[in-house]
Amino acid sequence: MVVTGLGVISSIGTDRQAFARSLREGRCTVAPILSFPTEGYPYAHATEVQDLGVLQDDYDLLTPRLGRASAFAVLAARQAVADAGLDRAALERAQAGVVLGSTNGESQQIDSVVRRAMFDGAQAVPPGDWAGASAGRIAGAVAAELGLPGGGMVLATACAGSNYAIGAALDAIRDGEAEVMLCGGVDAVCRWTYSAFFRIGAVTPDVPRPFDRDRRGLLTGEGAGVLVLESREHALARGARIWAEVLGYATNCDARHMVAPDRDSVARCMRLAQADAGIAPQEVDYVSAHGTGTRANDVTESGAIRDVFGAHAPPVSSIKSMMGHTMGAANVMGALACLVGMDEDFLPPTIGFRTPDPECDIDCVPNQARPAHIRVAQNNGFGFGGNNAIVVLARHAQEACA
Repeated sequence: MVVTGLGVISSIGTDRQAFARSLREGRCTVAPILSFPTEGYPYAHATEVQDLGVLQDDYDLLTPRLGRASAFAVLAARQAVADAGLDRAALERAQAGVVLGSTNGESQQIDSVVRRAMFDGAQAVPPGDWAGASAGRIAGAVAAELGLPGGGMVLATACAGSNYAIGAALDAIRDGEAEVMLCGGVDAVCRWTYSAFFRIGAVTPDVPRPFDRDRRGLLTGEGAGVLVLESREHALARGARIWAEVLGYATNCDARHMVAPDRDSVARCMRLAQADAGIAPQEVDYVSAHGTGTRANDVTESGAIRDVFGAHAPPVSSIKSMMGHTMGAANVMGALACLVGMDEDFLPPTIGFRTPDPECDIDCVPNQARPAHIRVAQNNGFGFGGNNAIVVLARHAQEACA
């Protein structure tokens, strides 16, 4: 299976080129929150999409009827389909569908509905507004806007959602349900998610510092990423540009604790993904880490990486240091980082790194992007509820497309 189209809406770039440039430059986008009133919080900042540039008019047309998360997803999907060189007729012939991961669904609509129900009573909220808060409507919006005959589905496996979505799309093509699938993830910054992380002490007062000894937590972010997947044969038959191969994936569930990751289970998921991809650990050149900047994640993930790779672990970095934790979109952002890194021969950095942590004994590509020829990349994703999902990507020989 291969990736033939990329689309991204993020705080560090609203197209592939800007996204790649920001990763290479180590751009940080932490700023005061604009999405909701922040009175009462001792500090309130996030990594919001505050500049859509040339896409602003399209966004303004979409949001009144779709909502912020759905608009992000549609804009990213349009980019991905255009990048893949597909039109509506080709999508229809391929029985194309869409699978997205999301932690919060149409979160700002949920905020609005709940606020009104609390103050005015549930009966004051029109039924259509309740329906508008459904996570499933995001994939439905993408399917409707692009005319996808295969329909859509949202997987709410928390912050591992978009790796689950990539795996589900991969299986749909493997099983002959479609020849082309769109997959990825989306979330928007909202009050209730920020408040939840704040209450459990997981929000940093300044910037996220994954794998740093003095890290103090994560920052919530937002955006959407979409990949176009298809079989290699289908892509070659239509002369498509191939970004990379999806060698395999794996999912498992810790099933032990609602929020604390389990090192053994995370390591097992990595091994399962590598087995599905048909590779040995030493063939992995780069790991795009989940790397949230919390002690629970960073120590557990670093330990699992050492368990799987031994003393010769590949470079590992977390782009959440630049763009925060985009929740259901986090894994597809990591996959996009792998793909542009492969294309432009660099490793994205972990910025804000100051002091090594002996419990995170890895090469986290500190502060500066690094030239590298990435042949195989592993994209890690973990979520609350014990959800783990790992995707393995590989460079594709472009001459095969000739």
